[in-house]
Amino acid sequence: MSGWFETVSEAQRRACKRLPKSVYSALLAGSEKGVSYDDNTTAFAELGFAPHVAGLSAKRHQTTTVMGEQISLPVIISPTGVQAVHPDGEVAVARAAAARGTAMGLSSFASKSLGDVVAANPQTFFQMYWMGSKDAMARRIDAAREAGAKGLIVTLDWSFSHGRDWGSPKIPERLDLKAMTRFAPEALARPRWLWDFAKSRRLPDLTAPNLAEPGGDAPTFFGAYGEWMQTPPPSWDDVRWLRDQWDGPFLLKGVCRVDDARRAVDAGVTAISVSNHGGNNLDGTPAAIRALPAVVEAVGDRVEILLDGGVRRGSDVVKALALGARAVMIGRAYLWGLAAGGQTGVENVLDILRGGIDSALLGLGRSSVQELTPDDVLVPPGFTRVLGAD
Repeated sequence: MSGWFETVSEAQRRACKRLPKSVYSALLAGSEKGVSYDDNTTAFAELGFAPHVAGLSAKRHQTTTVMGEQISLPVIISPTGVQAVHPDGEVAVARAAAARGTAMGLSSFASKSLGDVVAANPQTFFQMYWMGSKDAMARRIDAAREAGAKGLIVTLDWSFSHGRDWGSPKIPERLDLKAMTRFAPEALARPRWLWDFAKSRRLPDLTAPNLAEPGGDAPTFFGAYGEWMQTPPPSWDDVRWLRDQWDGPFLLKGVCRVDDARRAVDAGVTAISVSNHGGNNLDGTPAAIRALPAVVEAVGDRVEILLDGGVRRGSDVVKALALGARAVMIGRAYLWGLAAGGQTGVENVLDILRGGIDSALLGLGRSSVQELTPDDVLVPPGFTRVLGAD
């Protein structure tokens, strides 16, 4: 079998074949019935194009900027936690993003240190949750600044929805002897995945080094998750406080409502990501692409707007940009690429999206992503969801 794959769906199929069942299930995630998870992808299919056949542009350009960073295509890596699907994890993703000329978002719950990721890709944004004390959060921000992060991503869009109708993955807190014994049948059933880790001479890392206190050990993913769950949720004054701690580009991730978008702008953010956390948030939240137009109309002239959720094709990217997004963030798509082929697999996913963007621009007669407008997209009646408007 060739290492190359032609669609993100094929990357997903290969990830499913390569990963132990519990690991693959963790990538799917979603919450409750999976209404939001499904809507993120099906909503894109409801949008259409009306292509031209002559007078098309012979050259198309995809370069843009996000939070002050020039990128070669309007796609950046969304931060996702503990990427134990491959021994190189987030470092492999960072290298792939750098090789394809785009930026990397690194989760607080990442299994690799921010310093290692910045070394692999200087265009790295660090993501934070509101968790722990203000002193601890201020230390993390200082550490991100010292490590060379180009911007801060603050994620607020995750409610505590644990149950899934299809069952939650069985992921251990740490790989001790008991956990390895229980997990062994799954791992042995996926010898290629097991061999990757055997060659690296290290076990999957389930810790979060970027959340370690000075001089302390890195907490386990579930230990850090527990701290986050026990931290009272932030107010808009707290968002302003976070903004005041960081003197560079600041993106607030997880906005779906017009009133929240306006409050975010008032709090001083420089960018907003319209997102429902990949369907892992409150189930029944509409797809990000449905909420995008109203948020763009409300604040798009004051801050950069990104979209995160359901992007699987280059044509999805073009639809989001036509409806007002500066760029999109991808999550599951690159994780499936990482599982299927490591750094090369992530590069493959980015190449697929770049090719799809180029094809859509050609068909629409556009010479650059900056030329896209709502007129390029066929939006059916009732598609858009306007949340929190006056």
